[in-house]
Amino acid sequence: MSIASSGPDWLERLELRPNIVGEFQDTALCKAFASPGRGICPIPTVIEREVEAQAGLKLIGRVDGVTERYYAISVERKVKHPAVVKICEEARVKVFHEQS
Repeated sequence: MSIASSGPDWLERLELRPNIVGEFQDTALCKAFASPGRGICPIPTVIEREVEAQAGLKLIGRVDGVTERYYAISVERKVKHPAVVKICEEARVKVFHEQS
């Protein structure tokens, strides 16, 4: 996720004018550029704890209304393998907090 992917309108609405030094589609690269003392980087809530523990970054705020999509790609139209079905169900409930 990047702030720029949310569109310049989002920044303008909040009257934010950051000094953007890069746009990253890769979370690892974004975390490296935002290493402690160097900048900020939007991080999906789902990996927030991991980022704090591994990259030494700290949460400075939350942004409502910005979303990111995750896809599970399969050659089958419908997932049938019991283990894959279970992983998808658990992710929906525990990671994305959806009700089954």
